[in-house]
Amino acid sequence: MVASNATIHVMAKSTGSVRRIIGIDPGLNLTGYGVIECRGHDVTLLEAGVIRLPRSNGGNLPVRLEALFSELGEVIKEFRPQTMCLEEIYSHTEYPRTSILMGHARGVICLAARLARVPVLSFSAKRIKQAVTGNGNASKQQVQRSVQQIFHLARAPHPPDVADALAAAMCYVNTTCRPDRRQ
Repeated sequence: MVASNATIHVMAKSTGSVRRIIGIDPGLNLTGYGVIECRGHDVTLLEAGVIRLPRSNGGNLPVRLEALFSELGEVIKEFRPQTMCLEEIYSHTEYPRTSILMGHARGVICLAARLARVPVLSFSAKRIKQAVTGNGNASKQQVQRSVQQIFHLARAPHPPDVADALAAAMCYVNTTCRPDRRQ
């Protein structure tokens, strides 16, 4: 987990309201999450980490999905986000099975959010990268470094799933709070 009391200043309209956002980078081995809070012009990192799913010899998908649902439900219950930002599935013709498996994880994540009455917004990986690095084709390392700088962290979030989740949450901030940066 990455814990930080770092607050960043964004050029946003000051509404006086507080908005808590959870970013998710879905996976069946690791699912990254990052919880941030927007208060007027300030964005604060509350918590970030990964949900590690059990690896079973038989690759029991239902057991892994249940663990993902349960663990994510606990994070949602603890932090009570008002919005979930989720990276869309990237489909590659050489690896169709990966896309199908990721669809299972994404479905469970959406269900957990729905049951908690948290609206889900999806962003493409390209849009998320653009929002935090200025380059839609940025590497994982560039996203990690950008997230490190945004939240004034001592080191880059690791594994990269954590940075990707925080980047998804910041994509929401940049899209909704910074009209000059809308994609």
